[in-house]
Amino acid sequence: MTGRLIALEGGEGSGKSTQARLLAERLDAVLTREPGGTRLGEEIRRLVLEGTDEMDSRTEALLMAAARAQHVSEVIRPALEQGRHVVTDRFTPSSLAYQGFGRGLDAGEIANLSRWATGGLSADLVVLLDVPDEIRRARTGTPRDRLEAAGEEFHDRVIAGFREMAARAARSSEATSPEVGSWEVVDGSGSIDDVAQLVWQAWVRREQRLAS
Repeated sequence: MTGRLIALEGGEGSGKSTQARLLAERLDAVLTREPGGTRLGEEIRRLVLEGTDEMDSRTEALLMAAARAQHVSEVIRPALEQGRHVVTDRFTPSSLAYQGFGRGLDAGEIANLSRWATGGLSADLVVLLDVPDEIRRARTGTPRDRLEAAGEEFHDRVIAGFREMAARAARSSEATSPEVGSWEVVDGSGSIDDVAQLVWQAWVRREQRLAS
């Protein structure tokens, strides 16, 4: 049996990291994150998040893709082939949202780059934690890294990108690209336990669809 890949997505302050951990615990799945998850990936994470604003947007996109290629090769694909579920805090949709919608790079090129980096691997389920803008801003607080400090207009574009991808996936009957497939949008504005239950229900719905 091949394991499932579940990606938790969302903007800053959405609570996805907490929910990824809780879902992985409940599924006894491998928990990982992007950028990161490997020694090389964590070094790239440091470069991207602690770097300077002088980093070109294309450089940022390429670094994210490099981290993802190593992540898939070293962590995700081996776990899936061993029958383990994998829960990742961010995956390909984050590149499309941040480097595509946020930075203004061509979304098609970002999708092709990510498809090449992953060898065509996409998430079996993408759970988008969506929260009202005012709650998101209140949760974020003082920026801690380079992306968080990119400005409200940037983050508004990122959130709009996630919402557009989710809407596009809802209109699509089959996964035709890394960002289009099985998406579930979860209201992330509730308590941690309430949101965790909604995430779990999203997982159950996905499994029921596959079984039907």
